[in-house]
Amino acid sequence: MEWLYGRNVVKTVLGGGARRRPHRLAATPAALDAVAELVPDDLPVDTVSARQLDGLLGTREHQGVALSVDSYPYVDPRELLEKSLLVVLDEVTDPHNLGAAARSALAAGAGGLVVPKHRSAHVTPAAVKASAGMLEHLPVGRVTNVAAFLRQAREAGFWVYGAAADAAVTYLEADLAGRVVLVAGAEGRGLRPLVARSCDVLLAIPMAPPVESLNVGVALALLLYEARRQREAAASHGDTGGGR
Repeated sequence: MEWLYGRNVVKTVLGGGARRRPHRLAATPAALDAVAELVPDDLPVDTVSARQLDGLLGTREHQGVALSVDSYPYVDPRELLEKSLLVVLDEVTDPHNLGAAARSALAAGAGGLVVPKHRSAHVTPAAVKASAGMLEHLPVGRVTNVAAFLRQAREAGFWVYGAAADAAVTYLEADLAGRVVLVAGAEGRGLRPLVARSCDVLLAIPMAPPVESLNVGVALALLLYEARRQREAAASHGDTGGGR
């Protein structure tokens, strides 16, 4: 088990539909008042001081409340191939970027997120807080080989698009209305060469100088909402989109 923290996170989990079951709540009196209406009668509650939470969590970013939950239930990445829009992060190591990407993915209607098992941020309490709790509603899978997963996705009928600053095609020119995987790497370094070669098309985001790159969460939000826009436009014309 582990402790999640932050008022939005705790409200999200207690509000229902989260991927983990709560076991115990620890909160300052003021924070407890803010979440009290969502606390089930059978959930143990400890009233604590902010300093006690500092010691328990190792951070002061808890906003006076923490919730003990099961370990995060990663899904089998192959299950995500049943979805129509996926996000893959290639060695994005900052948990705040993972959280921001997950929040954008869920908001845009993506069916899941895939990260590497090694050299990557995972679903930690810091990442969950950065996602405003949205990681608790998004299926996340881990793979040992990102390039191999992308090949599986292509074989399953997905078009795989990678974000690359030097790409010849912009994201506004891509057909994102069908079954799509969007792949992004860390800001600055971008996608690893083998991962880039495993994509069908690399997409650039036009930027005015001197800006050369965007935070991965911002870049993914642009791609995801263009995909959402195209899907809604296709649906309004009776075209549900397809695979390869």
